Amino acid sequence: MAQTLPLWSTARVRRLPPVLAVVAVVALLALPAAGDGAGGAHPADAASALVVLYCALRLVRDRRRPLTRTAAAVLGLPVLPLAVAAMGAVSPGAELAGLGRYLQVFVLVPAAVLLLIRGRDDVRLLTWSMTGLAVWQGAVGVHQYVTGTGASYQGEQIRAVGTFGPQDVMGMATVVSLGLVCAVGLALGHAPARQRALAAGCAIALLLPLALSFSRGAWIATAVTCAAQLLLAGARRALTVGAAVVAAGVVLVGGFGAGTAMLQERVGSITQVTDSPDQSVTDRYTMWAAAAGMWRERPLTGVGLKGFPEHRDGHASLALSSGSETDGAGAGYRKQPLLSPHNMYLLILAEQGLIGLLALAGSWLALLVLGLRRLRAVRRSGAASGTDCALVACGLLVWQLTDFAYADIGGPSTVLTAVCFGLAGWWALGDGAGGGDGAGSEAEARSGAGAESGPGAEEVSAR
Repeated sequence: MAQTLPLWSTARVRRLPPVLAVVAVVALLALPAAGDGAGGAHPADAASALVVLYCALRLVRDRRRPLTRTAAAVLGLPVLPLAVAAMGAVSPGAELAGLGRYLQVFVLVPAAVLLLIRGRDDVRLLTWSMTGLAVWQGAVGVHQYVTGTGASYQGEQIRAVGTFGPQDVMGMATVVSLGLVCAVGLALGHAPARQRALAAGCAIALLLPLALSFSRGAWIATAVTCAAQLLLAGARRALTVGAAVVAAGVVLVGGFGAGTAMLQERVGSITQVTDSPDQSVTDRYTMWAAAAGMWRERPLTGVGLKGFPEHRDGHASLALSSGSETDGAGAGYRKQPLLSPHNMYLLILAEQGLIGLLALAGSWLALLVLGLRRLRAVRRSGAASGTDCALVACGLLVWQLTDFAYADIGGPSTVLTAVCFGLAGWWALGDGAGGGDGAGSEAEARSGAGAESGPGAEEVSAR
């Protein structure tokens, strides 16, 4: 007679998939951020540090090789330039804070995510958790719009910000956008029809809170990414699904009253960035010019990590406003200083110079090229299994690289950026030693084959 294990027995806990540690980080982003604007670490940031520690302890216990040489080279490429830029920081505190943040987002957490994923089932679990977080934050955002309890926008408290508050107006937009990309990838895969239908329904439902976020950068990045996913899934499916999404979006936006003059004006302002830009666009252009000026001053190494705020006024024109005004969503009125150029590439160029930009952008480009090459190999082989994971991983990376043209890292949602790079790394760089079947070997990438990992994959890999 089979022995039943206690609910919290050590053996039962050890059978749980390691990726649940990453899922816990995603779940913590559902918690409200501090509403006083004082900043500080979010619980998800602290949990991401524990995930890195947990991954390291598992590697020591299982005596496993941490990463392949290719993975270590690609993910570790930015480390040395970051250390050089940190030495040029304005203060030791800024040096440690900046270096720690960059290593967290672009090196340590992505490597931990890559290593904790053991197969495609793990990827789907993590993907559904990101979609669920997006649905939750989107529902809070829609409620804020309907009840007038959101962040202030043109004098009305209607901007959907979820639980992130007015100090991080991009938080909900980022979460909802990434959840939508995940849902689209799942819907375009070859999972059971019920799961694909559920994913498609989530993607359509998330269009409304994305619209109510009034985030032009998130709109552009999501549109570009979803179009890329559709094309990667096949031109015929792209036309069919694209038409259905557009039709559903029109019905949802119009039916819920989101097609207001404010939303139409916001959409129209995307094409008016040169003729008659609003103050936010003027500020962004001014900060972009300031970042370019810092780079010209120190082209190779930049002004140092966390150095943009210190050097901003010396390079910005008088067109720059004193700060952005935030209000509503449970917080009082505040004037937030403009401390970054809202462009990740220009921020890196200003603070880390050409060396830092080539290292970070080179790492990201390598992930994209390797991921797309593997997806192409799988499609050529005719293997259907795993295409949903590939579309999710490549889609998340495309979204991040597109959004970086309009935003940079900062706020609690930055943890999701690290998770996205980890998923992209799992698809592009992982192998049997680091990620079970789902990461796959180079031979599997060429053949498109590979069985799903079983319960004993971890022990086999360890041996």
